[in-house]
Amino acid sequence: MVSDENLRFQLEQIQNVIDRQASNSFKIKGWAVTLIVVVLLFRSRDIHLAVAFIPLVGFWYLDSYYLRQEKKFRAIYDETRENTPDCKQELFDMSLENVDDNVDGVLKLAFTKSLKWFYGTIVGLLVIYSFIILSNGMGWVHG
Repeated sequence: MVSDENLRFQLEQIQNVIDRQASNSFKIKGWAVTLIVVVLLFRSRDIHLAVAFIPLVGFWYLDSYYLRQEKKFRAIYDETRENTPDCKQELFDMSLENVDDNVDGVLKLAFTKSLKWFYGTIVGLLVIYSFIILSNGMGWVHG
């Protein structure tokens, strides 16, 4: 039988990892916006607008990856909290293999509401901005 003190300490350790994953996601969103704005500010030709989509896709994937890691650790937290005799998770084991199949893949998580709206809005704004810039350069929009 696991002592209450050890169980509490284990849950604190897992919660610390979950907090770090959430913090990573927040930082990634900040870096994504910053880098996309920098790319747009320093573009020398209209074709360079496409370069802004590269960090967008990369950060969207990375954010989805960290969301998946967070969900895995939440599953470990739940298993540890329940701490039943048939629990696959040993105390102080942070291995993710036991919960890997219980969590959606990165691509599916990329289209959860929070990520889809955040990165989808940026995609939409980039497309609109690109259209405006390219149409001004080709004389389609008169100003």
